[in-house]
Amino acid sequence: MIRTFGRFGAAAALFAALGFTGASAAGYPDHPVKVVVPFAPAGPTDVMARLIAQKLSESLKQQFFVENHPGAGGNIGMMQVARSTPDGYTILVASSSYTVNPSLYVKNPYDAFKDFAPITLAAASPNILVINADVPAKNVKELVALLKAEPAKYSVANPGVGTTPQLAAELFKLTNKLETASVPFGGAGPAIQSAVGGHTPVAFSALPPAAPQVQGGKLRALAVTSAKRSATLPDVPTMAEAGFKGQESETMQGVFVAAGTPKEIVDLLNREIVKAMQLPDVKEKCAQLGFDVVANTQAEFAAYIKTDVEKWGKVIKDAKVPQIE
Repeated sequence: MIRTFGRFGAAAALFAALGFTGASAAGYPDHPVKVVVPFAPAGPTDVMARLIAQKLSESLKQQFFVENHPGAGGNIGMMQVARSTPDGYTILVASSSYTVNPSLYVKNPYDAFKDFAPITLAAASPNILVINADVPAKNVKELVALLKAEPAKYSVANPGVGTTPQLAAELFKLTNKLETASVPFGGAGPAIQSAVGGHTPVAFSALPPAAPQVQGGKLRALAVTSAKRSATLPDVPTMAEAGFKGQESETMQGVFVAAGTPKEIVDLLNREIVKAMQLPDVKEKCAQLGFDVVANTQAEFAAYIKTDVEKWGKVIKDAKVPQIE
């Protein structure tokens, strides 16, 4: 994998070594802070970013404002932060494309390990395996048997190439040696509607867009891909509980700054965001969105990123997912 912009992390580290911070870490923040969302408004990452920005504005007595910079699977917005002055005044809130893109793009423009300083994994939402209510399978084992017996009869919908639901579906197919066709859609909404209509009777999706259809009885949920059950659909077993280990996947909402940002600022942002994510109203909003609060340490988040990049890189390679030029 060619990493075109790894130099930004090196440059940021050099600035820090030379004592450049752009602003005094002790007085941070003394002017408004930009929070970059690399996707369009109104999506889950945008909603999460605005929630975090609001709480930081309240606790740090300075304006934290959101700007949306969509495009290239999130790479446009992420590179804006990678190129920014490492002073804590430009923050990134990113989804799992952060860990998928390094393997999905032929020339991904950032280095996931060198160009950013991870602050915290604020929240995460599991993916979910759902089927049309008319599919004669009551659990995951029955579905696997059905797909092996009639691989041409069923197809598996997903929200699009490079999304974690698509990769979760590919991992599931690889693990179980399934030949069922995968059908990528232009988002979760169309994929779910196709499953409801029976056109692609099986689907892997992020949990939030699928939950209402499950609760309304139009889709049957067979398993979530998290390590533990989701509070949104507590009666749905995990993949491990359903008898299929090693299928964990989720859509993260992670917070980053440019590499080289002073440690005092990174530590402050971690403390404030972790504290904010534990507030009752924030937990309630996350539950409404289908996200579970994580709010971990910087070290834990860094380890998570390493594991996720390696995991999806292997799936993309083994499933022969076409790379994007």
